[in-house]
Amino acid sequence: MSMSFAVFDSDGVLADVSHRLHHLQGRRKNWHGFFSQAADDPVLDEGRTRVHAAAADHAIVYLSGRPERMRGLTERWLAHHALPAGALVLRPNRDRRPARQLKPHLIAEVARAGEVAFVVDDDDAVCTALRQAGYQVVHAQWAAESAVLRDAQERRGRS
Repeated sequence: MSMSFAVFDSDGVLADVSHRLHHLQGRRKNWHGFFSQAADDPVLDEGRTRVHAAAADHAIVYLSGRPERMRGLTERWLAHHALPAGALVLRPNRDRRPARQLKPHLIAEVARAGEVAFVVDDDDAVCTALRQAGYQVVHAQWAAESAVLRDAQERRGRS
């Protein structure tokens, strides 16, 4: 029997990053400040509800544009919010590809282990790229849209 995966992004899907976006405004970006406050992200109720529902039928994979160096913090955040156990796939530390290029590549790696039932992401460009690659996508639109976060994900390849 083949395993099926439900893949969930973190920032903007499960985690409310709005309180730390000020670090990315203006010409000079404070990436350390932005990432160091991730432990304080509130959980987004809609994302939590959806990941718990998906865990009834699928293995969960958390896939994020966060850098690998944030693994420990991210694992603690997931546990603190009692989210279902699952694999955590993060951006390699020095990989600066836009999320729309990075995530399809990382999801293709997940697909080697079983069927990807669906992917939940908040980034328009990522959702488009994943649909073009043949994945079923749930476009998460329950967090406030942020041009600052979109720039970090798509132009700077940092989140």
